[in-house]
Amino acid sequence: MNSLDILKNLPYTKPFLFVENLTSVTEDRAEGTYTFAEDEFFYKGHFKDNPVTPGVILVECMAQIGLVCLGVFLLKDSTEEKQNEHLQIALSSHQVDFYKPVFPKEKVTVISEKVYFRFNKLKCNVTMLNESGELVAKGNISGMLKMRNR
Repeated sequence: MNSLDILKNLPYTKPFLFVENLTSVTEDRAEGTYTFAEDEFFYKGHFKDNPVTPGVILVECMAQIGLVCLGVFLLKDSTEEKQNEHLQIALSSHQVDFYKPVFPKEKVTVISEKVYFRFNKLKCNVTMLNESGELVAKGNISGMLKMRNR
């Protein structure tokens, strides 16, 4: 399964898709990028005259690239064999520390390393870096992933 196949299997669309590019995915790791456009819906009210990407959106970006994309890859046998099924995801826990803000037009890189994947639960250590390679956020994210009939 290649990066384009993974992106096609994501259960998100604009304006809530926060994966632009998957640069690598293996059994143990995923890396991808997203550029926050100046006209993203959440900038209109966060913060007045000084837009900053909300932390919950940063966590969502980290989860989409670091957990869901990796999960789609790990479930590749299920997604390739069962075309009438789709991915269901439930975030079960996260703990993320923030170090730098992300502003409109900034590109971030998310790097995820699998801690474990068993009984449909995936746990990852996830890091977000800005274009300068500075640490924006890091933590761990867990979720349940499985294929279900449509």
